[in-house]
Amino acid sequence: MWRVYNCTLYNLPKVTFSVNGNSITIEVLHGSNFKKWREDFLFAMELADVHVALYEDKPANLIEISTAIEMAHFAAWEKSNMICLLSMKRSIQEHLKSSLLVDCTVKEMMEVLMARNRVSSNAEVGTLVQVLFNMKYNIGAGGVGDYILRMLDLQTKLKILGIIIPDAIMVHQALNTLPPEFGMIKTSFNTQDETWSINDLIAKVVAEEEKLKKKGALCHGCLQFWH
Repeated sequence: MWRVYNCTLYNLPKVTFSVNGNSITIEVLHGSNFKKWREDFLFAMELADVHVALYEDKPANLIEISTAIEMAHFAAWEKSNMICLLSMKRSIQEHLKSSLLVDCTVKEMMEVLMARNRVSSNAEVGTLVQVLFNMKYNIGAGGVGDYILRMLDLQTKLKILGIIIPDAIMVHQALNTLPPEFGMIKTSFNTQDETWSINDLIAKVVAEEEKLKKKGALCHGCLQFWH
């Protein structure tokens, strides 16, 4: 059974897709949430196993000599396209629907939405890159391991948006943003020919921070360097 429910939660319009006892509630597309809306919408359609039309163009029209396989595929695509289009329209705010294509497939409609939201994606990339390359280790706001994990989270978000930053660059960037007290580990890295993996980096800087604590270079009460 396939059902679509409208609901409002925390003043944000939402729609729930329910099929065979499984359900997922997604926030209605209102303009600035396209990336998350698309991920949730695709997941809902895949959960219902009606996603084929989102990824495939309309198959050739059936003719008298069409095979049973071709007829079955055409029927499956038509069903998928109909359900996905109806579900998509139910999960988009009214003011965004007026400029959408009327006679189109769900794949074409998704492409239109993606093109329309590409500018906002570029803006998001710019923001993430700026945050990543302006980070400095903020002593006292968690350990150095957590700091590097926050950098890796930005790397992952950029990857989703199509911007690949190699791990080797992330290792250099992380080391360059650590304070002078980590100078010994920076020197160790710069004098070695081998490349450190992200896991190697985290293990080494966490161990170095522990050494600094034991030597008294760090204030144990606030985890800041002696001040």
